[in-house]
Amino acid sequence: MFLTLGWLALTYFIGSIPFGLFISRIVCGVDPRTAGSRNTGATNVARLCGTRYGVAVLALDLLKGLLPVWAATTFSDNWVFLSLCALAAIVGHMHSCFLGLSGGKGFATSIGAFLALAFGQTLFAVILTLLTIKVTGYVSMGALFFGAAMPVLLLLTAEWGFILAALAMAVLLYWKHSENIGRLARGEEKSWKKS
Repeated sequence: MFLTLGWLALTYFIGSIPFGLFISRIVCGVDPRTAGSRNTGATNVARLCGTRYGVAVLALDLLKGLLPVWAATTFSDNWVFLSLCALAAIVGHMHSCFLGLSGGKGFATSIGAFLALAFGQTLFAVILTLLTIKVTGYVSMGALFFGAAMPVLLLLTAEWGFILAALAMAVLLYWKHSENIGRLARGEEKSWKKS
């Protein structure tokens, strides 16, 4: 029990690390929470500081979902515990203890967490997500597609244990992207092709 709770707390803590804020401040002296889209995620950092720094944030945010969840799989095969680990990392990113429980939108961290749980399904979802972003021009559309695709792919491949976690992740992603959904509906969302 103590190991379980301790690992969940550690996973949340790792998920809370605001790499986008750190990199933006160090590299270009900008607080991404008050500039651009006012988000600490990779897309905003790329717009504010340059593509290579956005890619660095993307990789780090992905890894903070991947590494603690993957490590949990090395000592537990309990699907409830592993699902909670994935959600702890995602919630940590979205509600960081370093940022007064505010944070990013959780897209990259969700990808990382689910790569550790269901590698093949997540990789396929990421490929389809990248195609969605390329075709539509909207990173937010890709995030929304990923959230919708993961529960479906897990269902189709009979990976029953992680479907509830994927549904919870999808709800969190859609909730954090509610403003993007509104802008998409109004035709006001900014395309990455124009950034």
